[in-house]
Amino acid sequence: MDALYLVFGVFLFIAVVLLVEGAYLMWNTSKGPEAKRIARRLRLMSAGASQAGEETSILKSRMLSETPSIERLLLLAPRVKQLDRLLAQSGLTWSVAELLGVMLLAAAVAVVLALYLGMTFFLVLVAALIVGALPVAYVFNARAKRMVKVEQQLPDALDLIGRAMRAGHAFPTAVKMVSDELSDPIGGEFRVLFDEVNYGVSMNTALLNLATRVPVTDLRYFVIAVLIQRETGGNLAELLDNISAIIRARLKLYGQIRVLSAEGRMSAWILTLLPICVAIALNFINPALISVLWKDPVGLKLIGGAALLMIFGIFWMWRIVKIHV
Repeated sequence: MDALYLVFGVFLFIAVVLLVEGAYLMWNTSKGPEAKRIARRLRLMSAGASQAGEETSILKSRMLSETPSIERLLLLAPRVKQLDRLLAQSGLTWSVAELLGVMLLAAAVAVVLALYLGMTFFLVLVAALIVGALPVAYVFNARAKRMVKVEQQLPDALDLIGRAMRAGHAFPTAVKMVSDELSDPIGGEFRVLFDEVNYGVSMNTALLNLATRVPVTDLRYFVIAVLIQRETGGNLAELLDNISAIIRARLKLYGQIRVLSAEGRMSAWILTLLPICVAIALNFINPALISVLWKDPVGLKLIGGAALLMIFGIFWMWRIVKIHV
């Protein structure tokens, strides 16, 4: 009995030490000097942020949640600023709290359906993870479509800026003309750029904020060209015309490549969706036959192996048809 008490005391001491260390690590992660340094860098890199405190108070408008308590809780989560920036880049009106709520709701619906179908705990967990991640996939898809549209509108914006500067307008006025004449998303982004300069943010900082909000390589070329021209001088209108011509040529070549690789992309979609569609069809036609896959241990191993092979095949086909221009 004494030995049992001794062992219990030792384990209790170890548990207390680990608890104290875990609490310290949690505090250091969220409130320590390194965390403050990283948070400051994230604020500087986020959309509309700048180094000056006055500018930050003017430009900081996005909220993680409409509820203050939930927002304070979300601010403690790691990488939440990157998630908020992803939502901003996607053009969606969701907040981080709304996105997390949709993810939890989708996962709960998947769990209910999986339990109704009599699936095992492992498959229920897999279904919850996959369905719960669908809202994030939707955000990434919206972001990708928006960036493609920005890239397609960028040559027109550069041409308009070049013509305006040849007509004698200053660069900020040319930016205002782009925001008024062109539709979203490029018009909205240049409108934010003009508003930041109007609020007192330096042109260099506002351009860097634009490059952070819109992670498009061609737009970063434009930002770099303007920054260099402001330092060294030169004919900015001619430089913007050259960048616009290069972007148009690249987009034309990219369109030709997409046409030539359309067959490969269609084959990838068919090979990816065919096993899933066949499994769903068999589940409706003969549920007893297909249910063996998730009720028998050997069937679970086969599902796991097939899933790994499909993931590898999807990745390989995606690498084949993904051609960078």
